[in-house]
Amino acid sequence: MRFAVLIALAIAVVGFYPSAGVAQTSTIALPDCLGHPVVKPTSVTLACADANFRIEHIQWTGWGESFAAGKGTAVVNDCEPSCAGGHFHNYPMLLIVTGRQTCPSGRSAYEKIEYAFVGNSPFPKATAENATQDVACKPRP
Repeated sequence: MRFAVLIALAIAVVGFYPSAGVAQTSTIALPDCLGHPVVKPTSVTLACADANFRIEHIQWTGWGESFAAGKGTAVVNDCEPSCAGGHFHNYPMLLIVTGRQTCPSGRSAYEKIEYAFVGNSPFPKATAENATQDVACKPRP
């Protein structure tokens, strides 16, 4: 429930319109699965080991501010009968990135993703209520 209020507040504060001015050209990034900073990514993989849970076609608002809100499409593998033989399903999703960290390259990056499904969730309720994931910068090898 806390996340739903946070999402509603984010949308009310910044609206779903392209960010104007400095925020649009900000170099703040979001680390990908390898920890490499990506500025305003259009997709984010949340299950890095097998890519069975990702968000695609993300439209951001407030990018470069203390938080950014996005809406996109979650692509989730049902893993039936197994993850290798499963099928992918799409779900509308909202997400917020918050926090700040400095990557080894010196680039500023968000450090946390919170997400919520719009409507039904493919996950058990307990998982869906605590939908927060930390993302860390790592040096390139």
